Amino acid sequence: MKQLLHPIKVLCLFAACFFASAIHAQQISMPKEQLMALTVKWTGERFPDGRPKVSDSLIKRLANISLEDCWQYLQNQGYVNQFEAGWKIIHPEKVLTGRVLTAQFMPSRPDVDSIIRAKGKSEGRIGATNSWPIDLLQRGDVYVADGFSKVINGTLIGDNLGNSIYTKTQTGVVFDAGVRDLQGLEAIDGFSGFVRDFDPSFLKDVTMTGINYPIRIGRAIVLPGDLVLGKKEGVVFIPAHLAEAAIVYCEFIALKDEFGRARLKAGVYTPGQIDASWTDAIRNDFLQWVKENPSKVPMTRQQLDNYMKQRTW
Repeated sequence: MKQLLHPIKVLCLFAACFFASAIHAQQISMPKEQLMALTVKWTGERFPDGRPKVSDSLIKRLANISLEDCWQYLQNQGYVNQFEAGWKIIHPEKVLTGRVLTAQFMPSRPDVDSIIRAKGKSEGRIGATNSWPIDLLQRGDVYVADGFSKVINGTLIGDNLGNSIYTKTQTGVVFDAGVRDLQGLEAIDGFSGFVRDFDPSFLKDVTMTGINYPIRIGRAIVLPGDLVLGKKEGVVFIPAHLAEAAIVYCEFIALKDEFGRARLKAGVYTPGQIDASWTDAIRNDFLQWVKENPSKVPMTRQQLDNYMKQRTW
């Protein structure tokens, strides 16, 4: 007769198998194929992890556009949940731009926390979980984290991690959470931070649940590879596949406004003419003005021509 296992041994064996399976199934970072499927509308270059890689030249131009115009463009395209305000800002004089790398944090729970830490250890991740996303940052990235608005014992970084972030990215962070060591963070020349508040406490009772998954930042949804535009008004997250079109739209609006102001100051047109739908004569005047002022045109001629074909004025 076969010897039956003691019920406690069976339970322990089942628990061990379940734990091992959970560790195997839990993915710290979103799998590349899943991330690519989620951002399928992006057809350009990607990072090895699957994130869309919007060009450095577009990111540089992004810093000069109007946040309000960008918001309006996204609204027109049906992307109505891309903006969040109400921040404490580190270096508010600096515009924050870059490509999003996301992290999600939740209130700690021992069973979940142990699985994630074990999986991280098996993947060779080092240190506390709030440092894992920092290890993945590259030049031009912006570390964006959902810390469920926790400030006390919710400080995701201090000045040590802040220096590491800036060394890797030359940009900054957007945290729906707190930070500590404000004096040290302010001493990082060029570092920009949009956070909920500052607090001297350490990070406690928080679990990092994923890297490069979609996250919520206040009223906004954010995907890995989105572009960030952070100014004093707040932060707007631009889907990668709309980045070039949004930037060209905003640059065109700025050109149009500058032309209008110049002609109004010169007394060529009345405010009513400039504010209304332009006549053919004004449109032709604008195109001639653009031709005569190439230094004022940030987009390429091809981008301008493509935009003009769809412009209804």
